[in-house]
Amino acid sequence: MPSTPPITSRPVVAIAGATGHLGKHVVSAFLSPPFHGYFSEIVLLSRHGNPPVPEAPKDLGAMMTVRKYDEDNLPAALEDVDVLVNTIGASGHAFKEKLLRALPATGVQVYFPSEFGVDHYVHDFPHGEWDQKKRHVELAGRLIPLVKICRVFCGLFLEDSIGPWFGFDTARGKYESVGSARSLVSFTGLEDVGRTVASLAAMPMMSIPDAVHIAGDTRSIEQIARVMEAAGAGSIEVTEIDLMKYKEETTGKVSNDPARYLRFLMGENKINHTPSGLGSDNELVNRQEKTWKWKTMEDLAKSTNGRPWKDVQWPPK
Repeated sequence: MPSTPPITSRPVVAIAGATGHLGKHVVSAFLSPPFHGYFSEIVLLSRHGNPPVPEAPKDLGAMMTVRKYDEDNLPAALEDVDVLVNTIGASGHAFKEKLLRALPATGVQVYFPSEFGVDHYVHDFPHGEWDQKKRHVELAGRLIPLVKICRVFCGLFLEDSIGPWFGFDTARGKYESVGSARSLVSFTGLEDVGRTVASLAAMPMMSIPDAVHIAGDTRSIEQIARVMEAAGAGSIEVTEIDLMKYKEETTGKVSNDPARYLRFLMGENKINHTPSGLGSDNELVNRQEKTWKWKTMEDLAKSTNGRPWKDVQWPPK
């Protein structure tokens, strides 16, 4: 981390989607040490009048405020904001575009668009959700050419991924891999995604890259099975199914549901955020883990006795 700047030069950060699934973890990271000392104000943008907000630490370096925003007051809601973090979810593309179109009328200098998943720029197929993200970043390049745009790719959210939607039937001890069960897959904890964004936002603007690939842990499905077994899952059977057939069936029609696509991407080695895969920027944001310790697959295994999401109803009724 860079040295803490004087308070007069600390930027104001606004977080859109601050109460959402990822957004609340991003807020928590910005409010935690050492990050809160790098910013003068953390603005929680909310479309609700009185959203639930985290308790600010007593030694808070940054002031925390809540601003209500809607389609009619976006430039005013972003007044004095230097850094905008967009964590609005998949259902909010229309609002995300309106937020983006408001940026030329603001002083925002750094923009983190709502990526925070797999790097869909390497895909060879259409997909409703990821194509929307591509269009958003393309539009941002035209509307705000002088604003630093940083896309953060974190692979799969660690806490959300070892479940039956990705072939991990933890209740019955059966893991099904699309393609090779030895292909490496990258996972990042939700809190670590937030810390990564806070670390990047604390950097001088010229030092922030256009794209960042991170991974709290990278494991194959075969390796994940062994980790979960060691944590108490019992014996896990790992099977493989044909990747090309599964991919052809899945991509035969355009969909917004990412789960089936993510399953064959695992087998294609396209969620591998290591130097031998798509690259890794872990050292850029958290050198030698001196700022925080990445959450690992072992951490998840220990907290769930090797059986994450074992009680989930799947498929949902």
